[in-house]
Amino acid sequence: MRGPMSGRMALLAAAAAGLLHTAAFAPTEAWWLQPLALAWLAHLSFTAGPRRAAALGLAFGTAWLGSGLWWLHISLHQFGHLPWLLAALAVLLLALFLASYYAAALALAARLRQRSPAWQALTWAACWLLAELARATLFTGFPWLASGYAHTTGLLADWAPWIGVYGITALAAAAAAAFAALGRHAWQPAAVVLALLGLGQLLPQDFTQSAGLIQVSLLQPNVPQDRKFDRELMDENLERLARLVEAARGRLVVTPESVVPLPLAYLDPDYLARLQRAAARRPLLLGTFLGNDRDGYVNSLLGLGGGAPYSYGKRHLLPFGEFIPPGFDWFVRALGIPMDSQARGQHQQAFAVAGQRLRPLICYEDLFGEDFVDSVVGPEAATVLVNVSNLAWFGTLMVQDQHLQFSQMRALEFQRPFIRSTNTGATAVLDHHGRELARLPAATEALLEATVEGRRGSTPYARWLAACGLAPLWLLSLAGLALAWWRRRGA
Repeated sequence: MRGPMSGRMALLAAAAAGLLHTAAFAPTEAWWLQPLALAWLAHLSFTAGPRRAAALGLAFGTAWLGSGLWWLHISLHQFGHLPWLLAALAVLLLALFLASYYAAALALAARLRQRSPAWQALTWAACWLLAELARATLFTGFPWLASGYAHTTGLLADWAPWIGVYGITALAAAAAAAFAALGRHAWQPAAVVLALLGLGQLLPQDFTQSAGLIQVSLLQPNVPQDRKFDRELMDENLERLARLVEAARGRLVVTPESVVPLPLAYLDPDYLARLQRAAARRPLLLGTFLGNDRDGYVNSLLGLGGGAPYSYGKRHLLPFGEFIPPGFDWFVRALGIPMDSQARGQHQQAFAVAGQRLRPLICYEDLFGEDFVDSVVGPEAATVLVNVSNLAWFGTLMVQDQHLQFSQMRALEFQRPFIRSTNTGATAVLDHHGRELARLPAATEALLEATVEGRRGSTPYARWLAACGLAPLWLLSLAGLALAWWRRRGA
C-alpha cells in the first residue's frame, strides 16, 4: 500500500475485519481467521491518532458484535413484540456499547505509541486484553464471543489448561499485533510469537484422571418459546416432559432450564409425585423456579431421587431478562418477559449420584469460569460439569453453536466432561478435551442417551484461577501499559 487509507475507507476496512472476526467462531472452526482479522485491525490502527484509532475500534467492534449477536433481535421482536426497526436499533446500541471498550483500548494504544515496532505490538496486545477483561467483568459482565473462544481448536487450544480463555486472548492479540508489525519490517515480534505457539504444542496436557463412568439421559423437549408460558398449553407441555423423563434409561436424567415454567409451589401435587416416582428409579435434575413471593423466585435445578435434598439456584443473572437494571423498568415491562425480576441463588455443592459429583450451571453461567472454578479444585471437586439452558428465545442459527463453544472452552480449561440439556439445542456431550461425543439435532424433541467419563484432578489454570481469580491477567495488562507509559515518557 503506497499510502494510508482515507478515513472512510479505513473505517470500512475495520468493519469488514470485524465481520471476518465473527466468522472465526462457531459454527465454523476457522480459528485462524480470528488473529488474521485482529492483525488487519492492528495494521490500520498502528499509524492512527487516538481519535481515529478509537473510531477504528468502534467500527470493528460494532461489526463483530452486531453480526455475532444479531439473534437477540429474535427475542426482542418476536417474543418481546418490539417493532422490527426498534429491535434492530436495540441490538445495534448494545453492539456499540460493547464496542466502546475496544474503541477506548485502541485510543489508549495510540496514545502510548512506541517507536519500536516490538514494543508497539506489546502495547497494543496489552490494551486489547484490558478491553476484553473489562467487558467480561464490568456491569455484571457480558463476554459473549470474547476473542479467545475462537480457539477451542487449533494452535492455541493447548494453552487452555494453562492460561484459560483470557490468556489465549492475550496470546492471540500479541500474535495479531506481531504480524501487523511485519508491515513495518519488524520480524522479531513475529518470531517470539511463533516460538510461543510452538511451545504450546509441547506443553503437558493431561492433568486429570478418570473418576469412572456414568450413563446420562439429557432431555430436549423442544417447546416453542411462545408456548412455554402459555397457560392453556402448559398441561400439554408438562405431560410431554413427564413422558420423556419416564422413557429415560440413564443413571441420571437432566432437564433443560425452567422446563417447569412456574414456581414449584404452584405445580399440581399429583404431577410432582409422578416425577418423584420416576426419580426414585433414576435421579433427576429438574429445571424449575424455587422461592416465594416475599424473598423472590430463583431460576433453579431441583435434585430429586438423589438421597439428600438438593437444589441449585442461578447466581449470575442476565440483565433485562432476569434482573432489571436501575432505571430500565419501563423497557423490561414493555417486553413482557415472564419472571423478569428474579432472586439470586446461593452457592451449592455438587449433586452426587452414581459415584460422580455434578456441578450445575444455568444458561450463560458457563461463560464465567472464574465464578465456579472453586467447584473443580480440592477434594470435593466436581467430576462432571452440567449446563442447562433455554435458547428458544433466540432461534437456532449461530447462537446454539456459540454457546456450545463456550462449554468446550470450559472443558478444555478444567479438563472436565461437559453435558448439556437444552430446550431446543445444543443438547450435547463433550469429553474433558472439549471434543463433541454426541449431539441432538436442533429443534427436535428427543432424549440423548450417553455414557460420560467423570474426571478428578486440577489443571494449572484451575489452580491459579481459584487462588487469584483474573488478577494475574489484569496485572499483566496493566504492567504492559505502565511499561509503555514509562518508555514513552523517557523517550
